[in-house]
Amino acid sequence: MRYPIVWVFVRRGLPIEVTAEFKFWRKIRDRDGSEGWVHQSLISGIRTALVVGTVRPLHDGPSETTPAILFAEPGVQGELLACRDSWCETRIAGRVGWMQRDHLWGVRAEENFE
Repeated sequence: MRYPIVWVFVRRGLPIEVTAEFKFWRKIRDRDGSEGWVHQSLISGIRTALVVGTVRPLHDGPSETTPAILFAEPGVQGELLACRDSWCETRIAGRVGWMQRDHLWGVRAEENFE
């Protein structure tokens, strides 16, 4: 209450990176590098990511040889379901498939999860 609001997210589910914690507060960074403190109750545990670069294919499996089931433009938001090696299982527009990790912002290069 003692500190001014610097910015407000208006798009639900945007990916952020938590860089510090203090009691019920989390210091976060967004894709553009903006940082600030938010109350933990405002952060969801659902992992999301943004497509970066150019139009990217969402593949049927974790390989470039599998068919593309959709193509996503930069800035499209998806839910991260799992990441292994260089691929992440992602839900975009209700379709589940695999996208190369380096085509997404919201997951670190060394991070693997199910």
